[in-house]
Amino acid sequence: MKLSESFSGALRTFAYFMASGTYYQLKDIDYLKLYGEEPSAIEQAYAIFANVIELDSEGNVLNAKYAEKRAVDYIRSYCDPNFKVAPPYEDWEIELY
Repeated sequence: MKLSESFSGALRTFAYFMASGTYYQLKDIDYLKLYGEEPSAIEQAYAIFANVIELDSEGNVLNAKYAEKRAVDYIRSYCDPNFKVAPPYEDWEIELY
């Protein structure tokens, strides 16, 4: 089975804004340096995105913006110790497979 075009599009969009440094929820956060200096932080953000995203029976993404927010909140909290993720992550959201 292949991933759906809906999921592929959601992942591509998220990856583009993360890699380009233009993600609006990370304005004023210098997170691009993580790609070269601390790639495990980026890995965790993508894991959160993948764990949180939901698809219907036809493969259509149901919650892309929410999955993005949960992933981006991790990066924000990683870069800014004063930022608190709300609600706190559940174990299944941060699991690395």
